[in-house]
Parts: sequence; structure tokens; C-alpha cells
Amino acid sequence: MSNTNIKSIASLIMGVLSIFIPLAGLILGIIGIILSNISLKEIKVSSENGKGLAISGMVCSIVGVCIQIIFIGFIIIGFVSFSQYYTEIN
Repeated sequence: MSNTNIKSIASLIMGVLSIFIPLAGLILGIIGIILSNISLKEIKVSSENGKGLAISGMVCSIVGVCIQIIFIGFIIIGFVSFSQYYTEIN
């Protein structure tokens, strides 16, 4: 019986958190991508379990990073449009 790779579990946790935590999710998603890459390489060399967890962590992390980038884009667009509206009023 082989053990599950701890980094693959951590990458899945980081990936799920990156989807739900605003702004800090970008950093968590990047950490999740790095951890899943490391764990996939370790799983290939050793006979540990957790390949599915690592792949799921990678997918969740990529989705979380994309969501965070879109969210930050909306914030920037909101600030720009509000500043233009505010300067037109005054």
C-alpha cells in the first residue's frame, strides 16, 4: 500500500481556495499550480498515489487564477469608469 503525495493534496486545497477567496486567490492559485507540477513529477518518479488529486488541483488552480484575473479586471474597469464619472460631475 503506497501513500498519497502530500503536495497533491495541498495543490487541490490551494486550487479550491483560489476559486473562492477574492484577490488572495491569485496567489493561492499560482502556489497551487506550482505544487501540482512538483507533485506530478514526484508521483512519476515514486510509486505514490495522488495523481488525480494533483490534476484536479491543477485544474482548480488554473480556473481560480482565471477568475481572479477577470475579477481584478472588473475592479480596474470600475475604478476607471468611476473616476471618469466623478471628474465629469465636478
